[in-house]
Amino acid sequence: MWRDLLPLGRSAASGGYRRYAWNSADADCRAWFRDQAAARGLTYEQDRNGNQWAWLGDPLAGQAVVTGSHLDSVPDGGAYDGPLGVVSAFAALDELRDRGATPRKPLAVVNFGDEEGARFGVACVGSRLTAGRLTPEQARELRDADGVTMAAAMEQAGYDPAAIGPDPERLARVDAFVELHVEQGRALDLRGAPVGVASAIWPHGRWRFDFRGEANHAGTTRLEDRHDPMLTYAETVLAARDRARLAGALATFGKVAVEPNGVNAIASLVRGWLDSRAADEDTLAELVAAIEAAARERGARDGVDIQVVRESFTPVVDFAHDLRDRLTALLAPAESLSGAPSTTAATASAPPSGATSPVPVLPTGAGHDAGILSQAVPTAMLFVRNPTGVSHSPAEAAGEDDCVAGVTALADVLEGLACR
Repeated sequence: MWRDLLPLGRSAASGGYRRYAWNSADADCRAWFRDQAAARGLTYEQDRNGNQWAWLGDPLAGQAVVTGSHLDSVPDGGAYDGPLGVVSAFAALDELRDRGATPRKPLAVVNFGDEEGARFGVACVGSRLTAGRLTPEQARELRDADGVTMAAAMEQAGYDPAAIGPDPERLARVDAFVELHVEQGRALDLRGAPVGVASAIWPHGRWRFDFRGEANHAGTTRLEDRHDPMLTYAETVLAARDRARLAGALATFGKVAVEPNGVNAIASLVRGWLDSRAADEDTLAELVAAIEAAARERGARDGVDIQVVRESFTPVVDFAHDLRDRLTALLAPAESLSGAPSTTAATASAPPSGATSPVPVLPTGAGHDAGILSQAVPTAMLFVRNPTGVSHSPAEAAGEDDCVAGVTALADVLEGLACR
C-alpha cells in the first residue's frame, strides 16, 4: 500500500508532496482509496462533503467504530502526515481478519478531505463541514491563490458543491473515531516509545494580517518618505517569535503574499498569515493580541495601516477520558509498545505530559480531524514515533518497525472496541 501511494502528488523538485484539495493529485489519492476498499470487499461511499468511507459491515447499522485520517498535504509536505493513518487503518483491518476477529459493530476506514487547508486556507474542511463547524456558504466561497472558489474546484473535479453541509445523521451512527497519526514532535522518541495515546490538542488558529502601505520606486524614494509595509511585516514576524517565547506558546508566519511583488518596487500591500497555538485559550488570545499590538505600533511609525482577520480557530480539545482510558487499558499489556518511561520534558512542538501510563499519554500542538469531530462523537488518537520530530517537510519520517507497532496497536484497539 505504501509503495503504491508514495509517488502520488510528489514533486520531483522538492521531494515533498503537493496533494491539494480537488487537484489531480487529490483525485489520484481518492482513486487509490477506492482501490483499497475494493481489494478488501469493503462497501465504498463518498459522503456529501467529499469524505471517503470504506465499510466492513452495514454502514446504516449504527454504533460504528471508525478509523482513518487524511491523504492531502501541506505544500511540499512529508509522506507520513495523514497517509500513515489511512494506510495503517486498512492494515489494521487486514490484521483483524488474520486474527479471525469477528466485529460485533460496523468498522469503517475514512479519508477526510482537505485536512491541511493548503489550497483554500481553512484546515479540516471535510470534517468541519460534516460536524457543522463550517457553513456551506463559507466553504463554497473559500478561494485559492488564483482566485478559484472551492465550489468551482469541486465542480471541475466532478463533485456537487450544492450538496455540502452538516451530516448529523452520519455522525449519530459513529460510536467512536480513533485516528492514528505520525507524531509531529519528539515526545515519544524522548520517552523511548514507538506508540502513544493523545490526551489533548492545544487550541490553535490562523489569522491574516494585511499591511497596507504605499507603492513607490525603490531607486528614487528617500527612506524618510516611504510607507513600506514590508518593514512593518518584518518587525511583526520578529515580535511574534519574541511574544510566543515569553508565553511558552507557538507563533509562526509561514505564508506571505506581496503586491506588486517587484524587485525594484516598494510594496503597496503585504499579507502575512499567522499560525498560533498555546496550551490554553486565554494564553492564545493574549498572545495574538500582543502580536497585533506590536504590528499596529510599528505600523504607526511606518505610516502603514493594519487589518487583522481571524480565518479559523479551533478551541482546546480534551479527548474523551473514557475512550482515552479504554485505549490505554487495551494497550497496557503490550509493554513492548511503551518502552522505558522517561521524565524528560518534550519540546514545545509536542508539549510535555505529566500523565503516567504503561503507554505514554501526551498532548499535541497539531490540529487533527479527530479534534474537530470531538464535540460530536467520542474521539481518540494514537501517535507513532517520529525519530527526528520533523513534520510538514519531506524529511518527515517514521521507522518501519514503529509503523508496524502502530498497526498492531490500532488493531488491538479496534478489536477491543468493535469485536468484544
